[in-house]
Amino acid sequence: MRGAAMMAGSMACFTINDAFLKTLSDALPLFQVLLLRGTVTSAFMIGLALWLGLHRVTLSRSDWGRIVVRTIAEAAAAWFFITALFHVDFANVAAIMQSLPLTITLAGALFLGDKVGWRRWAAIGVGFAGVLLIVKPGGDGFTVYSVYVLASVACVTLRDMMARQVSAQVPSLLIAVVAAIGVTLFAGVGALFVQWKPLTAGAGLSVLGSALFVIGGYILSVQSMRNGEISFVAPFRYTSLLVALVIGAVVFGTFPDGLTLIGAAIVVATGLFTLYRERVTRLAHKNRPDAA
Repeated sequence: MRGAAMMAGSMACFTINDAFLKTLSDALPLFQVLLLRGTVTSAFMIGLALWLGLHRVTLSRSDWGRIVVRTIAEAAAAWFFITALFHVDFANVAAIMQSLPLTITLAGALFLGDKVGWRRWAAIGVGFAGVLLIVKPGGDGFTVYSVYVLASVACVTLRDMMARQVSAQVPSLLIAVVAAIGVTLFAGVGALFVQWKPLTAGAGLSVLGSALFVIGGYILSVQSMRNGEISFVAPFRYTSLLVALVIGAVVFGTFPDGLTLIGAAIVVATGLFTLYRERVTRLAHKNRPDAA
């Protein structure tokens, strides 16, 4: 239960971070926001990594290659996601992002050889139908920024696939530090080609709030995995959608229409079912007489 509470807290932190970013959509250009937030986040994480002695960890060439690809995917995901967040209703973006467990399961089956039974294949198909209800291709509310959210999902899926292939002895904090530095450098290059705007007190507080909640979200997510069984803790990631609905209504004065809510419910239900089936399959394999 402690792990579940930390996972819910982590998702709340990440969602509040998104809200801070959205408030900056009219105040600062995207790359300026990414660079400022990344500088604060990277400084904290580098300091934490040095304090823990992670600078003495030696990585293989293959692990470095996977971490670099993961970092590129992280940077692309951040750009697609925040660009969409600046132009799409807050809760709608959060609802589409709930499809990640489905896309990760799909990618694992297609590219990593994970065994996926017909039940999970069916759940993936139904879940993607729910995503279509949210995105509404061809509808009045459909824009290129809806596609950007889907592109962000694809990039995050690639990121997580790379993370799964990194050697188990590589500290997760070290991977996150490299990603934070990579995203900040990417933002720095992009910031050279945009017209910077003056940083007002309000915008500065929003950037700082975003950075602090990202750091809090990361720390709580790591602790949640260390304090609880993953199969029990993972479903609590969906609490982020509830937080997004409340923030969207209270802060931004927007609330998804009925079709979007139905689509979100389908995505969440199929995602939970997929996590449940993964747990059942893992336990069945563990209890097999010939299992290691």
